Amino acid sequence: MIYQPSEKTIETERLMLRLFTEEDAPEVSLLCNNYALYKSTLNLPYPYTLACALSWISNHQQNFEQEKLYEFAVTDKQSGHLYGAIGLSNRQQHQNGEIAYWIGEPYWGNGYGTEAARAIIEFAFKEKQYHRVYAQYFLSNPASGKIMEKCGMSYEGTLKDHVFKAGTFEDIIYYGIINPNTSL
Repeated sequence: MIYQPSEKTIETERLMLRLFTEEDAPEVSLLCNNYALYKSTLNLPYPYTLACALSWISNHQQNFEQEKLYEFAVTDKQSGHLYGAIGLSNRQQHQNGEIAYWIGEPYWGNGYGTEAARAIIEFAFKEKQYHRVYAQYFLSNPASGKIMEKCGMSYEGTLKDHVFKAGTFEDIIYYGIINPNTSL
């Protein structure tokens, strides 16, 4: 992982994580206007319009600069093609944050989510000095849990029937990882 603070980018073997721009909004809308993606994410609306994408992107720069939330477009390092998104919250008082991600359905199964998640965890620990990173997923979306496991995160618990989504109650599964380089 190579972080360029002046550019606000994170480079991995195959990916470039960068801030979203308004020019990304049509592709974000296209990828997110997908019922399968909606069902597997906590906060995506459906249908997902261009206005949704523009509204979502509009606060990214300010959130990043104010160190509230770091949201990155997951793109191909060579072509710049957009695959999805990954974000990291910043709970400074607790020295931790939550990662959340989505990859557009046409790109599922290529390891982009895992590669981006590993990079954002490294960013959290090395650049932002977090003590802990955590994530959650729906029990009905085990692929998201596999990403967490591949990143070295450990199972921390299940919240039974915690969310009502798409007409059914969903269990939320929590995973977390402690920065191996911090001690109090």
